[in-house]
Amino acid sequence: MLDKGAASAAIGDDQRAPLPTTGFGARLMRRKPVERLVAEGGQGEGGNLRRSLGMWQLTMISIGATLGTGIFVVLGSAVPHAGPAVVISFVIAGLTALFSALSYAELAGTIPVSGSSYSYAYATLGEIVAWVCGWCLILEYGVSVAAVAVGWGQYLNELLEGTIGVTIPTWMANPPGVDGGVFNLPALLVVLLCMAFLIGGAKESARANTIMVCVKIAALLLFCAVAFTGIRAGNYSPFMPLGLGGVSAAGATLFFSYIGFDAASTAGEEAKDPKRDLPKAIMLSLLIVTALYVLVAAIAVGAMPWDKFEGSEAALAGIMKDVTGHGYWAVLLAAGAVIAIASVVLTVLYGQTRILFAMSRDGLVPKSFAKVTKKGVPLNNTVIVSLFCGVLAAAVPLAKLADATSIGTLFAFALVNVAVIVLRFTRPTMKRSFRVPLSGVRVPFGDTTVPLAPVFPAIGFALCVYMMFSLDVVTWEVFGGWMLLGLVIYFAYGMRSSRLAREATGEQVTAEVAQEAEAAQKAPEAAVKASEAPAKASATAEKATQAPAKAKKAPASPRKAAGKAPSKARKTSVKK
Repeated sequence: MLDKGAASAAIGDDQRAPLPTTGFGARLMRRKPVERLVAEGGQGEGGNLRRSLGMWQLTMISIGATLGTGIFVVLGSAVPHAGPAVVISFVIAGLTALFSALSYAELAGTIPVSGSSYSYAYATLGEIVAWVCGWCLILEYGVSVAAVAVGWGQYLNELLEGTIGVTIPTWMANPPGVDGGVFNLPALLVVLLCMAFLIGGAKESARANTIMVCVKIAALLLFCAVAFTGIRAGNYSPFMPLGLGGVSAAGATLFFSYIGFDAASTAGEEAKDPKRDLPKAIMLSLLIVTALYVLVAAIAVGAMPWDKFEGSEAALAGIMKDVTGHGYWAVLLAAGAVIAIASVVLTVLYGQTRILFAMSRDGLVPKSFAKVTKKGVPLNNTVIVSLFCGVLAAAVPLAKLADATSIGTLFAFALVNVAVIVLRFTRPTMKRSFRVPLSGVRVPFGDTTVPLAPVFPAIGFALCVYMMFSLDVVTWEVFGGWMLLGLVIYFAYGMRSSRLAREATGEQVTAEVAQEAEAAQKAPEAAVKASEAPAKASATAEKATQAPAKAKKAPASPRKAAGKAPSKARKTSVKK
């Protein structure tokens, strides 16, 4: 059941997409109009999401999802390829992410809904593409939550050992099948902890995430302050030992450290001013993360020779120990990593619940995912997703499925870039709060000029495809299996239960929609009656005040009648 306000959008002819009733291909490519997507924003089963997030909180959501443990360990794999020029590699990776971020910013400001790239694809590329995109987002968000949570127990053990001298037994602290791990209890606990925050509400979750983001930024800035004292100019030479090839190879590796900037787009229905704030939050988060990465990398390669990074999974901790001569810095960085993982799990889990909320509202997944409590929380959705991700992290060996999250993310990014291009040609006059630069360029074509396809989205699409084909064959095989499973679910359930599918065949979507439409029609009459109520009340009060006066006049009438009776009698006698 959609709440009032969505009903009109659900049945209005001016906002209904052209929905063909015949043709298998036409049914697969049916699209949902942008106006309808926006009109239904926030509307769930039994309640509404609450708009409580400002630009700062939205920015922290994207930073929280992006700035994880990668920077603590990624230098060990990137520096051996690029040397001190790893700083340039971070910039290249950031620019690569920037092209897709620009497309996200434009669409988030134009279609500010919780579905993120799923909803963008639904409005531009059709239902089957939207489903595939949503299925990729489940891989990007849901499976990656489990993959990130898996490492929490290891960092937690380092922190406990360095502070109180105890550790969690390896059988319950390591991933299943890794170093004697059987059931990863810390992974389950961190997911359940984040679930508790999300059940408290979006505003409360955003507040907790902001605190955690500030803590992990402080940990990185602490590293920079300590390691800066150990910088040696000779460590920057040779600056590019393996040439441009090594720099670009490192950039391809580092690109995945930027994944997560799109998390703010999933908060489109809970932002106070989404059209203004979402584009700013996405771009600002990418800028802050890039600046932190470049700063940390520049100081790290200056404090330790580049050829000593190879094979080092704790490069930052090793640098701080070498500079200060003390081992307790590793404990502080472990604490930062514990907070970093918790922040990533919280924000990515939040994004997954909102994407499923949007898909459920469209009928592609069961309605329980769209049910909202009076507090504006999709409770069933949050509990189901959290338990699934927690058990997945604790008891299931993820292996290559976790690696496939990268290709799923790139696929979603590529579709967003295509969606920008399609929407520019299909809805060129649509009002947009943010436009990708160089999008108004026109080129000669015969005797006239035609708009050139937005340049940056085209570049972003090409880069995403390039990154996808740079991944190994096994990752592609796992991704293909995941996509095949998704298509089976779509054709078995989503295709027939889709709201657009049922509307196209003339079926009533729900009885509640009709009731709400009738209620919406009666609303003006109710408003008129409500406006007339004060006038009726004042008239009633006036009559009440006049009642005593009439009551005083009433007793005088018999006396007047009695006085008039003798006079009439006297007149009658005189005439006689």
